[in-house]
Amino acid sequence: MTEPFLSVVIPAFNEEARIGPVLGRVLEYLESQDYSWEVVVADDGSVDGTARLAEEAGAGRPNLRVLSLPHRGKGWAVKNGMLAAGGKHRLLCDADLPVPVEQMERLLPPASGDVDVAVGSRAAAGATRLGEPLFRRLMGRVYNVLVRLLALPGLGDTQCGFKRFRGEAAAVLFQRQTLDGFAFDVEVLYLARRLGLSVREIPVDWRYGERSKVRALTDPLRMAWDLLRVRHRHRRR
Repeated sequence: MTEPFLSVVIPAFNEEARIGPVLGRVLEYLESQDYSWEVVVADDGSVDGTARLAEEAGAGRPNLRVLSLPHRGKGWAVKNGMLAAGGKHRLLCDADLPVPVEQMERLLPPASGDVDVAVGSRAAAGATRLGEPLFRRLMGRVYNVLVRLLALPGLGDTQCGFKRFRGEAAAVLFQRQTLDGFAFDVEVLYLARRLGLSVREIPVDWRYGERSKVRALTDPLRMAWDLLRVRHRHRRR
């Protein structure tokens, strides 16, 4: 298959309840576009029917692929999905579709400008956040302060699961990614800056998902520890 203009990479873990409808919306939108595309579902060792339902959605569609991976974490799934993708541009899209699929155009050129990494942001001017519990918003703000202090000064939101990478940039960044968990976003953006790639935040409309995989008590501590690991590993390199 020739290089598609856009690859949409969707990491998934035990998403049986929503992977079918989400893929339906993504495919319906992409099939209405005039550019070439592919969808890569990176299944992170799901023990439910996620992989089967994704494969059923791809029946008769050679431009939808399912990667069946051993379970190691979201970062692991994203890394494998991005490296398996072949698009000129590669878009990360969370499996619960918290950002409307139509807003991927905001992250693509010409709307995003000629940047290597376009970051969907809930903090940029013009963005909206819907339905987010107060404790989750406070938790996110504390984490973002730590991110800016320790790794990425000037970036308002690193954790929104809606990002677009130029294909060449994705190949370089995800080969170097070492974290398998939720803090992989920070590591990849940290690497982008250290390698001199251009990064721009783009405002998006984001809706909180009731079935979020983030664990309020343990994941923030693990992610904070990972921030220190990112600085240590890549500064040493």
